[in-house]
Amino acid sequence: FRRAFFIRRWIMLDLSIRSIRIGDAEAVNQMRRMDGVRENTLGLFSERVSRSEEFIKNLSENDHLLVAEVEENGCEKVVGTVGLNICKNPRMRHVAGLGIMVHADYQGKGVGKALLEKILDLADNWLMLVRVELTVFTDNERAVKLYQSFGFEIEGIEKYAGIRDGQYADEYLMARYRLR
Repeated sequence: FRRAFFIRRWIMLDLSIRSIRIGDAEAVNQMRRMDGVRENTLGLFSERVSRSEEFIKNLSENDHLLVAEVEENGCEKVVGTVGLNICKNPRMRHVAGLGIMVHADYQGKGVGKALLEKILDLADNWLMLVRVELTVFTDNERAVKLYQSFGFEIEGIEKYAGIRDGQYADEYLMARYRLR
C-alpha cells in the first residue's frame, strides 16, 4: 500500500504502509519516547528498545500491527504505527482494541488518517469485526476529531486512567460499530 499525500498544498508525502518487522523496534521505541508522542501513548522516556523487540516478537494471530514509512534522504523511515488486538475470548472475537501513534514531526500531515483507513479496512472487510474500541486522553482534541471522522463515538470517560506529567488524566472510551 503506497499512497501520496499532498501536505499544505505544495509538499507531497510518499507514504508506504506495511506489516511491522522486528527491525522496526528501534524506530518504534524512539517514537514512543519522543516529546509530542509519549504524552499520549503512555510511553516513558526511559523505555528500552528490548521492550519494543519483545512486543513485536510476541505478537499473536490476534494482533495486527502496521507501520507507516516515508523515504527520507534515500532511507525508509517509520513515522507511525497502528494496531488491532482482537479479543481472545470466543464470545468477544467480534471486538478489537485499536492503538495508534504518529511521529511528532509527521502529525497533522495525513499519516494517522492513512493508518486508520488501512487498519479499519482490515477490520471491516477481512476480519469482519463489529466493534473496534480505543481510549484517548480527553484533552487530545485533534485525535478525538480524527477518530470521530471515522465513526468512533465517545461511550464514556475513564477517570484517572493514566499518569501524565505528574498528574492523573482522564480518557475517553471510544468505539466504532459495523453491523452487517
